[in-house]
Amino acid sequence: MMKINKINEMSSPDLTKELEELKKELFKLRFSLATNGLDNPMKIKEVKKDIARIKTVLRQRELAEANK
Repeated sequence: MMKINKINEMSSPDLTKELEELKKELFKLRFSLATNGLDNPMKIKEVKKDIARIKTVLRQRELAEANK
């Protein structure tokens, strides 16, 4: 699970890259859940929350740029 402080410190291109990686991980987790089950189903929830955090920070930066 990523902390919001760590996310805020990252640059926008790094966040975009991390977002893509998390989306791939979420796909793999969902796939393994459907096929053979997961050891920790809560991992899906954590990854989804990380994706939401990153999207929120990216959107805040986008709006801040638009207001300048």
